[in-house]
Amino acid sequence: MKASAFVYPWDVNGDPYAARRIAALGVEQVTLASAYHSTRALTPRHPRHRIVTAEHAAVLYPTDPTDGRWAGRELRPYAAGAWAPGDAYGEAAGALAEAGLDVHTWVVLAHNSRLGADRPDTSVVNAYGDRYPWAPCIAQPATRAYLVDLAVEAAVRPGARGTELESLGWYGLAHLHAHDKTGAIGLGEAGQYLMALCFCPSCRAGYGGQGLDPDELAAAVRAALEPLWRGEPDHGGWAGVEKSLGDEKAARACAWREETARTLQEAAVAAVRAAAPAGFQVLLHADPVSYHVGANAGVDPAHILSVADGVVVPCAGGAGLLTPFAEVERKGGVLAANFVVVSGMGGRPGTLAADAERAAGLGATELRLYHAGLASDADLDSVRDALARR
Repeated sequence: MKASAFVYPWDVNGDPYAARRIAALGVEQVTLASAYHSTRALTPRHPRHRIVTAEHAAVLYPTDPTDGRWAGRELRPYAAGAWAPGDAYGEAAGALAEAGLDVHTWVVLAHNSRLGADRPDTSVVNAYGDRYPWAPCIAQPATRAYLVDLAVEAAVRPGARGTELESLGWYGLAHLHAHDKTGAIGLGEAGQYLMALCFCPSCRAGYGGQGLDPDELAAAVRAALEPLWRGEPDHGGWAGVEKSLGDEKAARACAWREETARTLQEAAVAAVRAAAPAGFQVLLHADPVSYHVGANAGVDPAHILSVADGVVVPCAGGAGLLTPFAEVERKGGVLAANFVVVSGMGGRPGTLAADAERAAGLGATELRLYHAGLASDADLDSVRDALARR
C-alpha cells in the first residue's frame, strides 16, 4: 500500500535535512498542511526551534484579502504570522517534491477559533445558547460560500497532486482547547451529539423546514441532557438519541444536518475539481457514522464515495471504521487507513506493520501516518522498519 505522512511546513522550512529524512521513511507521498487551525506543535529535530505556536487558524501561503475571490467578502482566510511566513507551504512543497515525494495539500475547513472570536454569529450555538467559537456553523450561507472558496484556494496549490479535506462537516463540543475543563461529565456518544446540535438562526429555520418547532426541539435536547448532568449514564449511540428525543424528532433533526453536510461536501468537491488540473485527487477525512461530528466528518459511505475520490479514515482505535466504506462498491477509489505513529500521542508505531496488514485485509488501499514532524526518532525508526516490510 502507498503510504503518506502528514507534515507541517514548519517541520521542513529551515531544516535542510527534513525532506530527505521524510523520504527515507519509505513513504511515497506527503500530506502537507496548507490551511490549518491553531496549534502548539513540537519540532523535535529542527535546528532552529523545538516548539511552534500557530496562534490562530490561517492559510500557510500568501493570500490577498482585498483582491480576487475575497474582495469585498466579510468572511475570508487569515494570514499566518511568524510561524509560517511568506509562502511557507510553497517552500516546503518544493523541498519535499525535490526529495522525490508527491505532495498533496491538507486543508482544515470548519474548525476556526479566530473566525468564531471575530465573528461570533458564525459559530454553532447549542441548545442552551452557548456558542462554540471553534466550530463555524456549516448551515449559514456566507460560511458555506467561504468554506467552498477556501477549499479551492488551499487545495489547488502549485504542484499539488491532490488534496485531503478535513473538517468538511459539522463540528461539535469535543475540541482540544487550552486548559480544557469539559471532561468532568461523561457525555458519551448520544450526549456529544445532543451537545452538537446547532440552534443558530439558519439551523432553527432548517429544523422548521423539517416540520419541527426549534424551541420545542431545544427544550427536548435540554431535558434529554439533564440526567447526564446529574451523573446518570449515557444511553449510548443513536438508540440513545432516539430514546431521549423520540424517534420522529431525532430523525427530522438529523435529516436537516445530514442534508446540510452532504450538500456542502458536494459543492466543495465539485469546486475543487473545477479548479484543479486533470488527475487531481480529492479525498475527505471521514467517519462512516453520519451523525458523528469533528475533524473526521460523519458521512454516508455510499454517498461520499460517489462524490469524492476516496476517504481517509481514523484508525487510532482500530481499523473497524474501514469496513462500512469497504462494503461500498467502488472503482479505484482510495480507502486510506490513518494511523497515529507518535507514541506520546497514544500511537503504536511498533505495531504499524501488523496494523497495516489488518487494515489491508479490511479493504484499505493506502496508509496515512500521523505525523512525521511530531514523532520522535525512535517512532520514525519503527515507521521506517514497518514500511520496509511491505
